[in-house]
Amino acid sequence: MTSPTSAADRPFSIGLTGGIGSGKTTVANLFGARGAAVIDTDLIAHALTAPDGIAIDAIRTTFGATFINTDGAMDRARMRDHVFADPLQRKRLEAILHPLIRSETTRAAAAAQGLYLIFVVPLLVESQQWAGRTARVLVVDCAEEIQISRVMQRNGMTRSQVEAIMAAQATRAQRLAAADDIIENNLDSAALSAQIDGLHTRYLTLAKTYGQNK
Repeated sequence: MTSPTSAADRPFSIGLTGGIGSGKTTVANLFGARGAAVIDTDLIAHALTAPDGIAIDAIRTTFGATFINTDGAMDRARMRDHVFADPLQRKRLEAILHPLIRSETTRAAAAAQGLYLIFVVPLLVESQQWAGRTARVLVVDCAEEIQISRVMQRNGMTRSQVEAIMAAQATRAQRLAAADDIIENNLDSAALSAQIDGLHTRYLTLAKTYGQNK
């Protein structure tokens, strides 16, 4: 996604990741409510592929007009089925989107104001380009059956569609092995808030120390 840069070249930052349906957005929003500056690369990707988004012309040229909706946005459902069925096609889409996401993420980080930075990166573990770019990696974890249930309910996908997306992502074990911090997000919202409160307090302390040692 974005180009590698030493964490020491940035304000104190956390890379937040997790599998599809793990609750990354919920967790990121709760950190944002506590004063963190949140930069969500998935939201950036959505903006790039919205009507008049700067990726639309390249997507139309590369994949054809059938992948563009009548409103001018990328047909996300059609593209999702297309790229998850063929790794080569996924790489073609990534070649369009990742450089644009990189530049937009850099711009957003430069303008961000908050107690510390949180980059929400769904494919942080899969992308070698994020290694060492944040001070810590925070993984939002949940049982795989909960992931599947959430995505089926939220997106109207079939179980096989969700499982295909999960198969293309890092495994749960791989994400946990890469984590400095872990939030368990199964079903208990009270427990989720308590975990975030604890990490927020810790990150505030680390951010102060990080700033002094730069």
